[in-house]
Amino acid sequence: MKNTLLFLIMLCTGSGFLKGQDRSQMKQLIDDQFHFAEEQYKVLAKNVPAGVMPKTYYAKSGKIETSDTKWWCSGFYPGSLLYIYEYTGDTAILSETKRRLSILEKEKHYTGNHDLGFMMFCSFGNAYRILKDEKYKAVIDTSAGSLATRYHPAAGVIQSWNSSKTWKGPVIIDNMMNLELLLWASAHGGDSKYKQIAVSHANKTLKNHFRSDYSSYHVVDYDMLTGKVIRRGTAQGAADESAWSRGQGWALYGYTMMYRFTKDQKYLDQAIHIADFILKHPNLPADGIPYWDFNAPGIPDTYRDVSAGAVISSALLELGQYSTGRSKDRFVSAARKMIVSLSSGQYRSKPGENGGFLLLHSVGALPLKSEVDVPLTYADYYFLEALARYKKWYL
Repeated sequence: MKNTLLFLIMLCTGSGFLKGQDRSQMKQLIDDQFHFAEEQYKVLAKNVPAGVMPKTYYAKSGKIETSDTKWWCSGFYPGSLLYIYEYTGDTAILSETKRRLSILEKEKHYTGNHDLGFMMFCSFGNAYRILKDEKYKAVIDTSAGSLATRYHPAAGVIQSWNSSKTWKGPVIIDNMMNLELLLWASAHGGDSKYKQIAVSHANKTLKNHFRSDYSSYHVVDYDMLTGKVIRRGTAQGAADESAWSRGQGWALYGYTMMYRFTKDQKYLDQAIHIADFILKHPNLPADGIPYWDFNAPGIPDTYRDVSAGAVISSALLELGQYSTGRSKDRFVSAARKMIVSLSSGQYRSKPGENGGFLLLHSVGALPLKSEVDVPLTYADYYFLEALARYKKWYL
């Protein structure tokens, strides 16, 4: 495996498309990662009590932190299990998936924030896609209705968090990811208003969230009665005017996904501009795994964010599907470099370690001193998604 990784790192500076032995090496890398995940997630399953979801693991204490099913990340663990089952066919993995879906299902009625897409589509969306059980589709439909309750017609956006002393009507760039739930439900027999809401939100975000260089603010605070922007800032980035790395990944993924469902050229153009911002940024490390913020103080002596790298790699692979020529080659090659880096010993855990999580070195919210340099469920999820996408589309 070590020789395979070294070989692939060497070829990642070349063409986006592999031939012959190079294809074989990449196939082997993907196969190795999924079979590693198969065994590693059995370790994680044993470490997480019934009735809760894994959240992170702290190496110093050797303890797993868990969450209830209302935590915004609650859908990533069953979603990852589903990607592993889809690849391996392991029935023990499937049984664990169904156990966790059963405790998550009640959140289809949750309206406390905007995260229903993360919670219910990464889990039940994959469950329906892979298992074809109509009961899972019903969960998706109900979840879309719950998310739609947070839409403010006057402002044209879905409110992310509830009002507080800090924010009046906050909308965060992460919310672009939750639009997939609405678009999919609408495209599969659900209410047409779900698509209308998603399009309105995407258009308002395109107008109000981006700077001239196509980097995104984290938070835009709205007056929900008028749609007026009160201010722009951050909750998890280094500064209000900085480019928080995972936020750039959410934006790239979100507008690429919007193009998938609508075929509206402005969304594809936006995704390409965001990709260019990321890939051409002077602070993007050579291995493709970003620092936690592109403008973080102390670069290069600061934390990487593996979760940002995983999200960006998966998004670039889909963007490659809608691109041609040198652009397609560039996006796919960059994504492959990230996948190879994530698969290396620098970022991936050793078998049986890391509490059962796959990847090391993610950053949740450094300014809040929360989940810094730890494994995170969504890093694992988008890593597995990127592996699956690469195999499906480029091998």
